[in-house]
Amino acid sequence: MKNVLYILLILPMVVLSQNKISGTILEANEKNDPIGLPGANVYWLNTSVGAVTDIDGNFTIPYKKDYTQLLISYVGFKTDTITIKAPKMVKHWLQPTDNLDAVTVKSRKQATARSYLQATNVFTVSSDELLKAACCNLSESFETNPSIDVNFANAVTGTRQIKMLGLNSPYILIATENIPSIRGASQAYGLSFIPGTWVESIQITKGAGSVVNGYESIAGQINAELVKPATDDKLFVNLYGASSERLELNTHINTQVSDKWHTGLYLHGNTHNKEHDVNDDGFMDMPKYHQINIMNRWQYTDTEKGFVSFINLKFLNDEKQAGQLDFNPDTDRLTTNAWGSEIDTRRYEVSAKLGYVNPEIPYQSLGVQTAFSSHKQDSYFGLNLYDITHNSLYANAIYNSIISDSRHKIKTGLSYTYDHYDELVNTTDYERTERSVGAFFEYNYDNLDKLNLTAGVRIDDHNLLGTFVTPRVHVRYTPWEKSAFRASFGRGKRSANIFAENQQLFSSSRSINVMNPSPLGRSGGAYGLDPEIAWNYGMSYLQGFNLFGRKADITLDYYKTDFKNQVVVDYENPQEVSFYNLEGDSYANSFQIEFNYNVFEYFDLRMAYKYYDVKTDYNSGKLSKPLVPTHRLFANTSYETRRQEDGQQWKFDATFNWLGEQRFSSTVTNPEPYQLPDKTPTLATLNTQVTKVFSPNFEVYLGGENITNVRQSNPILGADDPFGANFDTTFVYGPIFGSMYYAGLRFRI
Repeated sequence: MKNVLYILLILPMVVLSQNKISGTILEANEKNDPIGLPGANVYWLNTSVGAVTDIDGNFTIPYKKDYTQLLISYVGFKTDTITIKAPKMVKHWLQPTDNLDAVTVKSRKQATARSYLQATNVFTVSSDELLKAACCNLSESFETNPSIDVNFANAVTGTRQIKMLGLNSPYILIATENIPSIRGASQAYGLSFIPGTWVESIQITKGAGSVVNGYESIAGQINAELVKPATDDKLFVNLYGASSERLELNTHINTQVSDKWHTGLYLHGNTHNKEHDVNDDGFMDMPKYHQINIMNRWQYTDTEKGFVSFINLKFLNDEKQAGQLDFNPDTDRLTTNAWGSEIDTRRYEVSAKLGYVNPEIPYQSLGVQTAFSSHKQDSYFGLNLYDITHNSLYANAIYNSIISDSRHKIKTGLSYTYDHYDELVNTTDYERTERSVGAFFEYNYDNLDKLNLTAGVRIDDHNLLGTFVTPRVHVRYTPWEKSAFRASFGRGKRSANIFAENQQLFSSSRSINVMNPSPLGRSGGAYGLDPEIAWNYGMSYLQGFNLFGRKADITLDYYKTDFKNQVVVDYENPQEVSFYNLEGDSYANSFQIEFNYNVFEYFDLRMAYKYYDVKTDYNSGKLSKPLVPTHRLFANTSYETRRQEDGQQWKFDATFNWLGEQRFSSTVTNPEPYQLPDKTPTLATLNTQVTKVFSPNFEVYLGGENITNVRQSNPILGADDPFGANFDTTFVYGPIFGSMYYAGLRFRI
């Protein structure tokens, strides 16, 4: 093992000393508006030294005196060559190839981007896209994205859960600035702990992710990049209020401390004190809650010496109360007077990132990431008690370089994780410590034309999971203009945190059954259950084209996740929930077709169809996973008026979702009044938002969620007898509250 780690560390190669130039590639338009071209190729003529522009069209490329001709290319645009006599900032506008006399092509910077050039299937969501839904936290940031499914975990806590490729969020590596953050104790509610205004962009990667970020990713990765103190507004205020009487305030205060240091104070608070019971079942349709969330962020930048660093200090206090309308926590806690629940979470986080880019050799860089978090949740659900304390330490060191020339890039490094869990489930205490040390190596080949290949492997030594290898491969091939064929495969392994990840089970009368456990440590997993192991295989095809003189593209994705071992969560007996190791097959097949079209100037259309085939061998036989629709339709439209010289503008957005039938887990052994049909009805929801921009500094927005007022009439089974044997809040397939309208304002300096 030590020899393998040593070999991985010495693999990076050293290249010759060289300077660099930076610049921006823009799309030519009538007003020469600064619209960056993401994914444009920039390379020196007659060399293999090149770069690819980021989402804003920016690039950095090595420079030598021998390099004089800089070639710039992008699918659908004329290739240009410009002369460079000395290092300088480059700003260049590319002309669309379709600018013929009979056809006028116009476009603007898109709120989302999908690269034609990357090997991985990554979809980037910018802050402009996030504003379309006035999202208040990360769990509400995916309403306009067809790749992510959002639903409620149960009928009382109001918790939203996300799915990708038909699998729940525990199978998705969710990171903040590439540091895994939503895991362990924070898995159930952690997405609501990241305010939407703190997010600069989101990168959604389908299928096996990068080995650099760890071994746990199975269905994909979601990475949230936070706003930077150096580039964020000096003052930003977002005030939000909803018809449900939900209130929220976000404030950013940024300042420059010195020529190299910037700092920002980010304050978030939300509250909801209204008791709603639209369906008259005696239970609140949404919980009452209060949250205080504070982040102090420091940024250090020294461009001359090549250093950049971020330090984050975070504190969170989140309190929720759910249950019956007449529940009083002071007198009814853990009694049968009335059914109620309280979930109190306190969380501290400290994280730091240090990056160094060799000013003389810009393709050599070193990055170090560290993070510590302390998460404490005290909660009860009716008569069920659940407390968890999770202390976590994460460290990752990454070295980047090239082999021979810039077509051959490598990443290698070491990582370390430490997790200590202490859980109290009613009267049973579960405590464990997980430690792992790993090494990784990733190679990328990019000929800046038809082929891009990323192949990585990591080796980890874990005190419970043992020593294991995680390989992952992504390849992109471009046979013709504006096209990208992609294929990927990879392996993931993880410990299932069965209680933290399935807290909805406590909001029921089900008994908990961990079947055939072996002593902790013998099986390699937690709770005496084996670790989860899965392979993910995927294929994707992206084709861009012009339709009636306007830009369009179509994407087809197919992904298969095949579990070699899985901790099965079995709800098929309505009186209990069972956890046991998989015996047989478990897989998730996902097919998606997505169409994007700029119908006319400033009007965009996105449509998608998704098909799921998710099945598992339960003890009662092979069944479809409950509450996963086989078919889903999605549509999003956005229109904005031309921005006037004083900055005034209107923006209009609408999102439609249709969900097909979903299977209910079995209730056939319940008494007849507490039985459900085999499947849910279909449902459709519509969300809209209108934004009026008065100036670059001030705007207001008005919107509605589920404006067609679709509601699940009886989301709680046995609501008339919450302490009886048939009480269950987990059969949620649609909205409970009905229509909700909101308004807000944004002010920035």
